[in-house]
Amino acid sequence: MIFASHTTIMAKSLFAPFIFLIILSSLGCSKSNSSNSCESLPPAITVPEVEITAIEAYLSSKTITDAIKSDKGFYYKIIEPGTGAVPTLCSSVSIFYSGKLTNETVFDGTSSTPATFTLNQLISGWQLGVPLIKKGGRMILYLPPSLAYGSRDSGPIPANSVLIFEITLVDFR
Repeated sequence: MIFASHTTIMAKSLFAPFIFLIILSSLGCSKSNSSNSCESLPPAITVPEVEITAIEAYLSSKTITDAIKSDKGFYYKIIEPGTGAVPTLCSSVSIFYSGKLTNETVFDGTSSTPATFTLNQLISGWQLGVPLIKKGGRMILYLPPSLAYGSRDSGPIPANSVLIFEITLVDFR
């Protein structure tokens, strides 16, 4: 009998930490939290070398020598860094922008009114690039297809296109 009691006590003490972890992890899964949640991790995409080479060829052909290579596989140029804090993926950003292809065809942009988007709803290149500037900042992003629209056409943007965006971060919240 003593052996059986000792085993029962030992079994309970061994499982107690696991039961605690199960209860603790279930607390973070309530519906009220998930409806207002925001994915705050940047996208983890590996850009193929051939796409990086395509951006480098474009930069070279335009004699752009001051673009910075990000460790995430895109190039950028900060024209004006802006001031204050930087936006997060959960920020609602108000921006002026112009998007063009490497043949200089403008495919999208704003005019007199900034566009407002939640950053984590945009293409990966913007999610990674826009937080490099602050409110009032201006930049140019040179994005490989893997961080833009990839191997699918998107309206006037052909599949596998390197994209160039001029962006001004007007505000965010």
